[in-house]
Amino acid sequence: MTAVDHAPAYRLGPEHRDFKASVADFARTRLAPHVEKWNAGHRLPLEAVREMADLGLFGLAGPEEYGGAGDFTSLCLAIEEIGYVDQSLGITLSAAVGLGSNPIAAYGTPAQRDRYLPDLLAGRTLAAFGLTEPESGTDAGAPRTRATRTGDGWVINGTKQFITNSGTELTSVITVTARTGTAADGTAEVTAFLVPVGIPGLEIGPAYDKAGWYASDTHPLTLTDVAVADDQVLGAVGRGYHQFLAVLDDGRVAIAALALGCIRACRDLAVEYAGSRETFGKPIGSRQGIAFQLADLDVMAHAAELLVYAAAELKGTVDHDRSAFKRAASIAKLYATESAVTATRVAAQVFGGYGFMNEYPIARFHRDAKILEIGEGTSEVQRLLIARGLGLPVA
Repeated sequence: MTAVDHAPAYRLGPEHRDFKASVADFARTRLAPHVEKWNAGHRLPLEAVREMADLGLFGLAGPEEYGGAGDFTSLCLAIEEIGYVDQSLGITLSAAVGLGSNPIAAYGTPAQRDRYLPDLLAGRTLAAFGLTEPESGTDAGAPRTRATRTGDGWVINGTKQFITNSGTELTSVITVTARTGTAADGTAEVTAFLVPVGIPGLEIGPAYDKAGWYASDTHPLTLTDVAVADDQVLGAVGRGYHQFLAVLDDGRVAIAALALGCIRACRDLAVEYAGSRETFGKPIGSRQGIAFQLADLDVMAHAAELLVYAAAELKGTVDHDRSAFKRAASIAKLYATESAVTATRVAAQVFGGYGFMNEYPIARFHRDAKILEIGEGTSEVQRLLIARGLGLPVA
């Protein structure tokens, strides 16, 4: 696949442009040749994780004092370029940083940061984000998982599902939300806990048989009388839900960057195919019915790029009032992910019957795209948040 050359649509400086080019080269030379094999094997390739770690990708957004680069925009650029060749590897990076190390960096105590961040930011270990439950996905503020106070800590019981990076050989810790009481207004008091892998009572179930993201790691978790000490509480008791909402804002921009990679890949693959595939003596790209749809994909790619990197820039400039960033994150996530689903449909149609064959990358992108509209908050949730940002009293 040949990437379409175009000037950066957003105001990326020389360092970011050079970094983007270096990750793109890495993704195309080191990862792309093996992507089909890795996806066919339905497993997360740890060799790819280690190569991404060697490039420093897991530390891009982390605090500098622990070996990170403190640059959220660079993380989004890396996710976009990894996602351009494979969405499974893109979500692995996104989840490992945005949902794995980010909560510890943002809310951990100095001791917790010292314990986990050096290895997480170096990519020697991975962390997971245990929020979703069988009956608590979008309604994450009402977990069934409970943590009961004991004399010297807490005992956690419950289940989590769809947890990315939770069952790899490198996974060291899983952040888990649990109900620890009831607030004055009757809502659940939710607290976050750091649960080390291997602790008694933590069971990591068999990997899911997913419809897409074949080369990523996703498992259910069961916690049965998992005993954790007070020093494994992440942040303040009762603030877990609010902490995770803030973490999800970052994750939405990262997912939007992943979707941007998908849109660009579909556009480039379809343009290349439309230029070479002939019917009735002419390339199919000469037909307006095809050409106009590919023009729409180019518009989607440029618009998504503007939204993603505008939101990423806000992440670094909004310190006290997060409302502008929250709104930008939801807008970017909504537009980019829904556009990615459209892009895979259009590209598959351009390829015709070949677009339905697993030997062609379009089929992989097609099956990988739908989850982008669901993870890190559904499209419906994003519309709800955007509407509230307009001041509408929508519930």
